[in-house]
Amino acid sequence: MRTTRRNTLRRGGVGALLAAVTLLTSAGAAVADDPSPSASADGGTAGPTEAGTTFRTATAIQQGQKATAEASTGDYLYWAFPADAGQRPTVRAKVSLPESATRHGASTWQIDVYDGLRRRQACMYGHQTRKAAPDAGTVELSCVLRTVRAWSEPWASDPLPGSYYVRLTVVGLAEEDLGLPVHVETQADSADQGGAADVDGALAEPVVPGASAVSAKGGSAPAGTEPEDGWSSGWWTSRWLWTVGGGVLAALAGVLGYGLTRGNGRPSRVPPGV
Repeated sequence: MRTTRRNTLRRGGVGALLAAVTLLTSAGAAVADDPSPSASADGGTAGPTEAGTTFRTATAIQQGQKATAEASTGDYLYWAFPADAGQRPTVRAKVSLPESATRHGASTWQIDVYDGLRRRQACMYGHQTRKAAPDAGTVELSCVLRTVRAWSEPWASDPLPGSYYVRLTVVGLAEEDLGLPVHVETQADSADQGGAADVDGALAEPVVPGASAVSAKGGSAPAGTEPEDGWSSGWWTSRWLWTVGGGVLAALAGVLGYGLTRGNGRPSRVPPGV
């Protein structure tokens, strides 16, 4: 009877351990880094219809908004959007070029992203610079940034929570094509990287310059960019799931170990009458 009970405990403990491991493995897969852009600019909501021409006049947009602008070839165009800790921003831009009959050659376009301290951020993936053939109708660019960290060393250039500037311009062009009209669409989205991107630290305040962008609502007063639902705060992160899951696994392992070893300390022979 003791053997039957021990086998039951063993089967139950093994089943519970397998269930817990499956749960944690699924959670890990859900927050694993995706090496490719996971946000799409096709479904963005309508946003501002103009772009700034300097950092200080950058047009503020929210993530998921599709901003448009009519500009001249050779202009520097600026937008600003907020990015919070744990997000991996993806910025896309599409330039509709003038009629090929009016152009005198190929053109090369480039998109750059800067943080709130105006430090240029490197693109992990995407097409940051692209050359448009003389007969091309459009050129599309993209930049996938590193995951925004909640805290970083002062000497590091890690992305931090706050405003991010998008700058789009042409970097290679026939001089005769300067000033030709173009139509531009741009959008910023983010993929949430979850607890895998959490660090033990946080900034006192997001890196948001006090007069960094023109309000996305159409006002003329400068305004900083901020997520619609506010900056992340509080003690909760998905790392707590791993902590609790580890505790559950340890408890189940203890129960299983006890069930497997229970009774092994009794003598193999029991004297008569005992």
